[in-house]
Amino acid sequence: MTVDEYPQLNLPPAHLKLRMQPECARPQVYDPQRRRWVALTPEEWVRQHFVAMLINEKGYYAGSIANEVGIRLNSTSRRCDTVVFNNRKEPYIIVEYKAPSVEITQEVFDQITRYNMVLNAPLLIVSNGLHHYCCAIDFRRKSYRFLPEVPAVSDIIQR
Repeated sequence: MTVDEYPQLNLPPAHLKLRMQPECARPQVYDPQRRRWVALTPEEWVRQHFVAMLINEKGYYAGSIANEVGIRLNSTSRRCDTVVFNNRKEPYIIVEYKAPSVEITQEVFDQITRYNMVLNAPLLIVSNGLHHYCCAIDFRRKSYRFLPEVPAVSDIIQR
């Protein structure tokens, strides 16, 4: 798969560092959060664009964003696609990505909800690059509500 074959996303363009290695079947992208080259899968295409949007459009500090965060859930190892930490180094946002061809279903929301049983983040986001769903959790009231868009860091600070 070449870069030209990746779909147009419902996200701002991202300036990605790409390379093609002769031994690899697909291009690689440099992930600044992980500080390494990774295979450019369709899900990774979404992740890199989404993280770029969080930093460049929504004002999140790049140093507060981590990709592929390991957690222990019911004695098994899992990985959250992206976690955004607040200034107290507590998880504030969990993001789960799917490839653009994957429909966002209840199963995807169940997956991120299970991760949140460990991390207790007040915002959950699911995106396939075409559709983005942002859910605010109110732990005191044991309720949630969907937000019309991903909040900018300035919106969070004002609350």
